[in-house]
Amino acid sequence: MNITDLDVSLSANFDGHERVTFFDDPETGLKAIIALHNTNLGPGFGGCRFYPYTDHQAALEDVLRLSRGMTYKSALVGLPLGGGKSVIIGNPKTDKTPAMMRAFGKAIESLQGRYIVAEDVGTTDDDMVEIASTTIHVSGLPEDKNFPHELRGNPSPITAQGVISGVKSALIHHFGHSNPQGLRFAVQGLGAVGYAAAEILLQEGAQLIVADLDQVRIDKLKSLYPQQVQHVAASDILMVEADVLMPCAMGGILNDTTIPQIKAKIIAGAANNQLALARHDKLLKEAGILYAPDYVINAGGIVAVAYQYFERTHSNPSKFDLTQSGMRSHVEKIKDTTSTILREAAQYDEPTGLTADRLARAIFQK
Repeated sequence: MNITDLDVSLSANFDGHERVTFFDDPETGLKAIIALHNTNLGPGFGGCRFYPYTDHQAALEDVLRLSRGMTYKSALVGLPLGGGKSVIIGNPKTDKTPAMMRAFGKAIESLQGRYIVAEDVGTTDDDMVEIASTTIHVSGLPEDKNFPHELRGNPSPITAQGVISGVKSALIHHFGHSNPQGLRFAVQGLGAVGYAAAEILLQEGAQLIVADLDQVRIDKLKSLYPQQVQHVAASDILMVEADVLMPCAMGGILNDTTIPQIKAKIIAGAANNQLALARHDKLLKEAGILYAPDYVINAGGIVAVAYQYFERTHSNPSKFDLTQSGMRSHVEKIKDTTSTILREAAQYDEPTGLTADRLARAIFQK
């Protein structure tokens, strides 16, 4: 395997990253980048995204953005972890092999515990099992006879729980109550997290407008809640009349073109890096749209995989309650954190993302 440390100081999304490494394994076809943003609080923790990037520069900019977000996310959610992320360049449906994932595990192992991986877009818990055969620095493993524990399994429902906690904080801030009954939510993306979040809202009486590229997911949700679910084309979901817009697909969708067309009063969703550029945080404020910063409210996933990792490796640096109830209690704190951010942003008349970043830096830059 060829290992190259990259000089990314001139990259658009460079933010003082500690180390960015490219791994090229001709035998398996692996081409991957692992980015460590900041490890002041602990090892860099973040998922592996397997995606058919247009070129290496696009992959590099994505991993820089994502790893930075993980530092801020871990700090605000109260985990003794830093920010890291990895990307594998390729089509996960056609290029991925077990041998490639095992090779990727060796790449992680070469960093000697400075990076811990979990699943992300394009990777699965089965991939984590393959990675775990060549490194211990992995989480998000499925529950099986070798790993029997209540914390194991898909973290998506826990992520969705945290997102809804953040949504309810935004509802309180804007409407004065946290009850979603009768309100209209526009959900962009019905993947594992988006679908789980949609079901929670539907069970609490919300009205949903949904969009997804997979019609099967839409049809399933509509069959279960025919009176509460409408759907629109993916190209239209950002512009519909709604109380809350929930981006739960890919990032970068809040930009110069889309923000002036958004009719929702609140934006609060699960997708990472929803702001195309940092300045779009201010643009949302100027448009009168309340934005719940994505890395704050989608942090339930990292809590879940962190608890799994602490339990599996018999390490618990902060002595958390490593049970299902302990983990869910930790995730529920997202509601209070979101409330603090929205309240302080209003107090100082600043964009909410700027407030969240300021509070996070006060934690991890100590």
